[in-house]
Amino acid sequence: MFQYVKWTNDKTLGGIEGCLSKMRAADPSFVMGHALSNGLVLIGTGSSVKLDKELDLAVKNMVALSKTQSLTQRERLHVSAVETFAKGNFPKACELWEQILQDHPTDMLALKFSHDAYFYLGYQEQMRDSVARIYPFWTPAIPLSNYVKGIYSFGLLETNFYDQAEKLAREALSVNPADAWAVHTVAHVHEMKAEIRHGLEFMQRSETHWKDSDMLACHNYWHWALYLIEKGEYEAALTIYDEHIFPNLRTSGAMLDVVDNCSMLYRLQMEGVSVGDRWRDVLPITQKHSRDHVLLFNDAHLLMASLGAGDPQTTQELLTTLQDASKCPEENCQHLLARDVGLPLCQALVEVENGNPDRAVELLLPIRYRIVQIGGSNAQRDVFNQLLIHAALNCTSGIHKNVARSLLMERDALKPNSPLTERLIRKAAAVHLLQ
Repeated sequence: MFQYVKWTNDKTLGGIEGCLSKMRAADPSFVMGHALSNGLVLIGTGSSVKLDKELDLAVKNMVALSKTQSLTQRERLHVSAVETFAKGNFPKACELWEQILQDHPTDMLALKFSHDAYFYLGYQEQMRDSVARIYPFWTPAIPLSNYVKGIYSFGLLETNFYDQAEKLAREALSVNPADAWAVHTVAHVHEMKAEIRHGLEFMQRSETHWKDSDMLACHNYWHWALYLIEKGEYEAALTIYDEHIFPNLRTSGAMLDVVDNCSMLYRLQMEGVSVGDRWRDVLPITQKHSRDHVLLFNDAHLLMASLGAGDPQTTQELLTTLQDASKCPEENCQHLLARDVGLPLCQALVEVENGNPDRAVELLLPIRYRIVQIGGSNAQRDVFNQLLIHAALNCTSGIHKNVARSLLMERDALKPNSPLTERLIRKAAAVHLLQ
């Protein structure tokens, strides 16, 4: 549990997988062990019970085992929540974890699983309030209590309470500078407020503390590179990509690292930067997930890779299977959302690649305020805001000539002093959109 909260595989313990293997071997009938093990696999969103027969069997075995034992209500709720999450019904799984937290506010497993699931759902207020409800119970004497500050700070950040979020995250870091999630919150705050110099200084100063948090290091380096893209220092951003972001993906294959790699390369391309053959390096890792459809957020980033690498077969496979998934009459919340948000978003990416910016704008404008529902953070989803702006800037139709101007005025109001926004405004002026 400590490794999951800390975002670090402790090699002295054999990492998370090593600990889980030892636990299963020591007591194969330990139901909560099965709930923890299966939950951790599922929460990573790199697989599902539909894709992995062993995982499907493991979840069924967990449920069957739970019916043979005299479990507490708390334990039964944990089993039910993991089973429900496995079926793709994330909102219901969160309800079950919240039931646990009502009676057991210091249940870290329920807190972390629900927090991550809310993140995938784009439920920003719930992600904040879920922690607010239990935060007073986490006294300093309770193990891992300091990490709850970092978890809470992220929910505050995503609901625009920037000052409170930073204060809480820095409190966590004053106790434990190696809290990579609290570092992550501070990185977000500087990004959202366009405090580029402060962000770069903070990441450089704190790097030694979080660089070994292998499950989050790639993402923190991604934030570091975002500051450099914001400044227009593209070669420096590519250096971080080559030295840290892609190597982490190559080692882990984790979905968070997949998303970071795709997002980084796509943002650079929108800035007019040549990324060389880097998409071809990423494609073999992303390609095998093109039929997964665990998260629409993942799907959109996987599509960036097949488009960037110029692989029409994988692109078509992803789109066709996503279309099929959107028609499935089941409780999977992602499949239900695919038709209205996921497919238009993915098709917009294709239209931009095919040189049809007007069509991309037509697809994106009606859904822009619903994209939050695919999950991810405000900073991560900004790639789609930038996609819409770039498409609008390149439109040829008179119908859309004022869209880019409106979007840039809005962006400048929400995030003043952003160098990236200033560059886009200059580009708009060059094509006579801001006169």
